[in-house]
Amino acid sequence: MSLDDLRRRIDSIDDEILALLDQRATVAGEVARAKQESKLPTYDPERERQVLDRLASKGGGRFPREAIRSVYREVMSACLALQEPVKVAFLGPAGTFTHAAARQLFGLAARYSEAATIEGVFDAVKRGDAKFGVTPIENSSEGPVTQAVDALIEGGVFIRREIVLEVAHCLLSTAPGLTSIARVYSKAEALGQCRAWLAKNIAGVQLVQAPSTAAAAREAAADPGGAAIASALASELYGLPILRERIQDHAENATRFVMIATEDAPRTGNDKTTLVFSVRDGRGALRKVLEAFDDAEINLSRIESRPSKQKAWDYVFLVDLEGHRDDANVKRAMTELEHRCPMVKHLGSYPRFVAGG
Repeated sequence: MSLDDLRRRIDSIDDEILALLDQRATVAGEVARAKQESKLPTYDPERERQVLDRLASKGGGRFPREAIRSVYREVMSACLALQEPVKVAFLGPAGTFTHAAARQLFGLAARYSEAATIEGVFDAVKRGDAKFGVTPIENSSEGPVTQAVDALIEGGVFIRREIVLEVAHCLLSTAPGLTSIARVYSKAEALGQCRAWLAKNIAGVQLVQAPSTAAAAREAAADPGGAAIASALASELYGLPILRERIQDHAENATRFVMIATEDAPRTGNDKTTLVFSVRDGRGALRKVLEAFDDAEINLSRIESRPSKQKAWDYVFLVDLEGHRDDANVKRAMTELEHRCPMVKHLGSYPRFVAGG
């Protein structure tokens, strides 16, 4: 078969795909009407996750398995936009790693709203200006994002889902090469995470702090001698070529992001739960509380303390545990905590992140 024949075959297949996409959009519209009649929400994150899991597990023959989720996430996002675009608040500006996490969760067709602060993301969801919010909560190198943790503890929203993204820093610039760079813009954390690479490859350049990696990209785009440490998404959005990829000093640099909503997720069988509790003053108080988890055979994957903000030197404890609030052993542990602790607050049960999921 000649090259022209092969190209005509590709065109024919693409036409078939477009026709099937039209059929899918039509059925998706019928689903939306059925949901409206039953007074169900238009967007169902758990149903979307189930569809993506099924398709990824089924595979597409020679089509790369890892691309199936990306392709179908955009198909589903576009179909949803025909009904009612889902409104998502994220920690902006556009081009940040949080923006990348939000796009991976909701696709390109969602209606995104930038918030200048993490508190702004939470407020948008609480007020109903956005159905969902996306915010960083923990970094593998820097630890917890305290503003997000404190906003969760304050209440009013729940964790609905989590996602972990590799924080792969890129050097972006319109300069022809490294020797032409005089200034590097980025936020303090990104500059710190690339300190050794900068010292080795472009020592002596001026380091300029910016409020975000996306703001750094904007600055570098207007500076012929400037470069930015930012994401590949920022390169795409601000038209800045990537001079070097993965310049972070530690290869294993990842951030955990959470989707927040006014309700948490139903049980899937592979879940996590986040709780916060306080303890009474006294010797061994925390140990006695933690025994409730051990007695229920529950594994804690994370524990940290935060100031209660009720009185000086008073702390509360935030834990991530394996299981869902509807699991029998988790229910038992939470009931026991309510007996032992002055305060217990459920902050969300949600599917555990699985790489590639």
